[in-house]
Amino acid sequence: MTHPTQPVRARAAAPARRRLAARTRARGRAAAALAVAVAAPLAACTPDDVAAAPRSDVGVQLFQWTWDAIATECTEHLGPAGYGWVLTSPPQEHVTGPQWWTAYQPVSHRLESRLGTREQLAAMVETCHAAGVEVWVDAVVNHMSGQDEPGTGWAGSPYSHHDYPGLLGPQDFHRCGLTPGDDIQDYDDAAQVQTCELVNLADLATEQPHVRATLTAYLEDLLQLGVDGFRIDAAKHVAPDDLAAVLGPLPDGTGIVQEVIRGAGEPVTPEQYLGNGPVFEFAYAEGLAGALGGGSPSVALDLGAGPGFVPSADAFVFVDNHDTERNGSTLSYADGATYALADVLMLAGTYGTPTVYSGYAFDDRDAGPVQDDDGRVRDATCPDAPGPGASPAPGDWVCQHRWPQVEAMVGWRAVVGDAPLVDVWSRGDAVALGRGERGLVVVNAGDEELRTTLTTSLPDGRYCDVLADGCAATAVRDGRVDVVVPPGSAAAWDVEHRA
Repeated sequence: MTHPTQPVRARAAAPARRRLAARTRARGRAAAALAVAVAAPLAACTPDDVAAAPRSDVGVQLFQWTWDAIATECTEHLGPAGYGWVLTSPPQEHVTGPQWWTAYQPVSHRLESRLGTREQLAAMVETCHAAGVEVWVDAVVNHMSGQDEPGTGWAGSPYSHHDYPGLLGPQDFHRCGLTPGDDIQDYDDAAQVQTCELVNLADLATEQPHVRATLTAYLEDLLQLGVDGFRIDAAKHVAPDDLAAVLGPLPDGTGIVQEVIRGAGEPVTPEQYLGNGPVFEFAYAEGLAGALGGGSPSVALDLGAGPGFVPSADAFVFVDNHDTERNGSTLSYADGATYALADVLMLAGTYGTPTVYSGYAFDDRDAGPVQDDDGRVRDATCPDAPGPGASPAPGDWVCQHRWPQVEAMVGWRAVVGDAPLVDVWSRGDAVALGRGERGLVVVNAGDEELRTTLTTSLPDGRYCDVLADGCAATAVRDGRVDVVVPPGSAAAWDVEHRA
């Protein structure tokens, strides 16, 4: 059954949607204002220095990292590197099993999961804040579990497909009646997309006041622990006004980004959700894959312009995420140097808010992270030299956020801040771009060494290539710079790194 339009509810939701969008955009402007200088090297930093260091606007999704491991990473790497925020996996109690997707099948809103306890989550948030890093969590609000048989969740809560004692009952779920089995079959039918079950996941009746209040209370509980923002999982499958009603009561300053996957010609679009705040722009990641996977890197500079993209202020961009690295719609760690160049281009550009992804290697798309005998995820351990040349075995942590090219570009982005795009140049498989008078990047995706002379707005002087091993000093004279970039690599200079 479809749900009738409720004009009163829609009118009430509109102001809430505008407030939500304004909050998150204000946070983005604040982050950009801070991103005017690179964080100091780790060896030179005290804890107070790290917390006070200007942040970039760059986030990192630490997929399936435990709370203890994230806390350590905030202190030892994310804060010193200049990351502005970290996105965690869902924190609520979930179904049991070794697969990664068990985390996305809630059975209660208790903050007890195989990634850690409520107390460990709270301690992680406090530790990351001390390192100057915000904490955003993946919030599953569209559905509960996808299990047909009754079971017991990670923390001992009993459940069945449409009954979660003490939280939600059979009356709180959709049975769309539009398809056999009530599963979504046609994405050209908005009613199916937003009221039928997504791969058998029990679809919440988010138009109902009790369901909305329950979801809001869950998010408010996380905010009480100090969480700064939320990735709204499967937002496309919740009507925009329903989502506004869930998010509207949250306090000013709450960060929101929504997962709304764009589909050609589909009636449910990312633009419909912008009143609630920004969205992840999947078209950007797919465009990067095309530009570097056989196209031209110069195409990457046009991503975000024209139809098919939300405005920059409404876009969070990424090279890949936990879904796309598995379904092959984007690049992934397995693409090595090409993947690293995609991150360089994303972090160098001006479109959207960048989100770096960091996960583990796999050869089975359902495979979860390495767990102990009790099913708890083991703390992530990065290799001594993470990078595109490594060959991780299934289950090994890839740690893309620590790849030298990625980490250096996070610092570079903190230096250039919101400086405009200038001095754009391209030739064949190579592209260059400047950011005002503060930075210059050259990407060579070809098979031959690039040697050329470029015009740059960098002030005259000698600069260190932040992507090189060592300074690799380069001189700017009369607004011109001679560059030599090996095949399949990049170079970057900024005004904070002088030779």
